[in-house]
Amino acid sequence: MAGGWARDGAVSEQIEASINDELARLKARRVPVGQSAEFCAECEEPIPQARREALPGVKLCIECVRARDGMHKARGGINRRGSKDSQLK
Repeated sequence: MAGGWARDGAVSEQIEASINDELARLKARRVPVGQSAEFCAECEEPIPQARREALPGVKLCIECVRARDGMHKARGGINRRGSKDSQLK
């Protein structure tokens, strides 16, 4: 079903293109750039050679990465469906 002057499937194509663009942006962001550090940027402990070879451009040790990942908590409480119940809360 197209809306207005758009051809059939145009909305779906736009949604798919937006999702693909965002996924590409996220993948590019996660790739470390540059030379790997020999010591962690946060705790200054040595970073193992195997980690430096596996992840070129790595700056943090495994413990600091795990601690940083644990800091992010899932947020909730917003129902984006737009139902009346979600609007009343």
